[in-house]
Amino acid sequence: MTTNLPMGRTEAVLAVSIKRRRARGLAVLSLLLLTVTACGDGQAASSSVIAAKAAAASATPSPSAPALTPCDTADEQTSQAAVTLTGTEDAGANSAAENAAKRAAQQAAAKKTADAAAAAQAAQRAAETEAAQEAAAAQAAAEQAAQQALVAPPAPAAPVPSNCDPNYSGAYVPIAPDVDCAGGNGSGPAYVQGPVTVTGSDIYRLDSNSDGVGCEG
Repeated sequence: MTTNLPMGRTEAVLAVSIKRRRARGLAVLSLLLLTVTACGDGQAASSSVIAAKAAAASATPSPSAPALTPCDTADEQTSQAAVTLTGTEDAGANSAAENAAKRAAQQAAAKKTADAAAAAQAAQRAAETEAAQEAAAAQAAAEQAAQQALVAPPAPAAPVPSNCDPNYSGAYVPIAPDVDCAGGNGSGPAYVQGPVTVTGSDIYRLDSNSDGVGCEG
């Protein structure tokens, strides 16, 4: 489509278009230069980039203006990276703390089990030692009693009266004019509690049935 404009107006429109193109070119050139140094210059470079973006926007409001480099969002990326790093560090710290708590609990349980086992072994050893001591004491007492039984002197024999008649043994038969069995019908004057063994002559006639034993009952 061809638009017929007066000559003076056409020249004015062309002049304005040329000025806008130049301004846009200068803005783009400035952005390219700032892109090279923006990431290394820190906050000042970021501010310069923002100012250049504003200048480019005022120079040409067209939505097809060249996009700026990723350095435009350096502050946002840095902030997001800091948040992510902090979250990662917090998660790592929490995980390390949980692992340390688990290890401490496991070590405490293992120590408790080992202490209980050691106490049980100590009690068993003490019981075995006590039993062994009691057995040794009982054996020693038995051995001592056996030795005392071996060396004990025999019981002394009843003394034999000096006036015992040598014709009899097993009971005291005195030497007298006459000796009768105790509990019998004899008149004495001496008596003997039988039974009595006749070893010689039965001078007192104590063995009435002549079987060698007198005063049998």
